[in-house]
Amino acid sequence: MSEPPALAAYTLWRDALAEVDEVFASPPELDGPVDGCTYCTPESELRVLGGDPADVPDDLLGYFMREVAGHWDEDQYPVLWRRFLPRALRRWGPDGDGTDPSDSMGHLGRHGAQLADWPAAEREAVERAFRALLHIAVTDGRPYREITDLMEGIAHATGSLEPWLDHIARLAGPEADAGVVRLAFGWATELLWQELKFTWWDDGDPQLIAAWLPTLRARIAAFAVQHPRCKNASDALTAIDACEAGTSGPWLYPYDMRTLGGPVLIRQG
Repeated sequence: MSEPPALAAYTLWRDALAEVDEVFASPPELDGPVDGCTYCTPESELRVLGGDPADVPDDLLGYFMREVAGHWDEDQYPVLWRRFLPRALRRWGPDGDGTDPSDSMGHLGRHGAQLADWPAAEREAVERAFRALLHIAVTDGRPYREITDLMEGIAHATGSLEPWLDHIARLAGPEADAGVVRLAFGWATELLWQELKFTWWDDGDPQLIAAWLPTLRARIAAFAVQHPRCKNASDALTAIDACEAGTSGPWLYPYDMRTLGGPVLIRQG
């Protein structure tokens, strides 16, 4: 008997982690003591960061993952990330600390640890884990903004958004259908209100999402037929149509006082 879709996504994640653990089992050696900003990081902590990756305390590892690349030696920075990558992925995963991953994941990008230049086996293992994380995110019912944060981090780390949009589109099953509908509605309405943006990824272009959403129309329409009481599906179709037509859509901006039933101030003179 096959696993339910929700459990299958977690199985993919566990399998991806097992591959990561195998690929990164013998982490690369540093060329010397860790060279970092001693104003922000004491020498004692730099020595710990340069030791066995398993012995680095969680709070120090979290600090390293959040700190900007410019605070570390340029040549050592990718090596440190390769040494900590299995633990970093677990922090970003479903059993992690629950913090927004978009900033720390972005430190793997071209202005940081340069994931694109890592050995092919390492890069492929990381990307497999990213695919599993996205699978879980789309199918576990979380708010679409959390999926946006995850997408930003992954796209920033790998330098491209399109493969991850394609991955989401290929996810199958009722949980994936519901997640895609929820995501499409959230993104389309944010595009209408000009609020869809990436916080940390300067190269990110939300218009790629705008071009991708219409490709989901048939899938969302089929979901709407199957679930006629699902307002997310019908509203997602309306929002996508408005985006393509270049109109503002049928909804008032959510913080408009008229929407909230509050007083409308009229300026005179």
